[in-house]
Amino acid sequence: MAAVGANQSTGGQVTPEELDTLRRLHAEGKGRNEIARLMDRGQRTISIYAERLGLSFDRTATAVATEARVIDSRARRLDLVDRYHAQIGKLLDRLDRPSHRIREVSFGKVVTYEAEDLPSQDVRNLMQAVATATTQAAKLEALDSDNGVGDAKSMLGQLAAGLTAAYQAMDEGAGDAP
Repeated sequence: MAAVGANQSTGGQVTPEELDTLRRLHAEGKGRNEIARLMDRGQRTISIYAERLGLSFDRTATAVATEARVIDSRARRLDLVDRYHAQIGKLLDRLDRPSHRIREVSFGKVVTYEAEDLPSQDVRNLMQAVATATTQAAKLEALDSDNGVGDAKSMLGQLAAGLTAAYQAMDEGAGDAP
């Protein structure tokens, strides 16, 4: 058997021994990435030669891992949305207080007093914070709202598969023409 990994840095054709190794590793249930690493070959190279050999890789584990990652990301986004909404509530509560304790520096001393209204720059800053948090929460919520996009993607995928099958059927039929 050829030395596994001898051709990665030099490029070169895949040898018959490497094809045997590829078949064996595939039969052992190894995935494409693992085979590429063990053979010191590029993932694309392994994919090309596996396809030529009629081998395919089970993508179930990848699909499950991807779905888990999607679910985890959605949960993190929902948590962030909840936190944004909590902060928005706190900021609005500060604006709605019947009186406000104001601290200012006057002539080098900190002065504290009660006021019915907040200074306008404080109101502006609080309102900007509310607007920013609201915008960010809405953007995060929009990521998880499908709005029919999933159905459209599914339909387009089915259409593409159908067109591909039709093209292949036409192409196979053209070979039988006189």
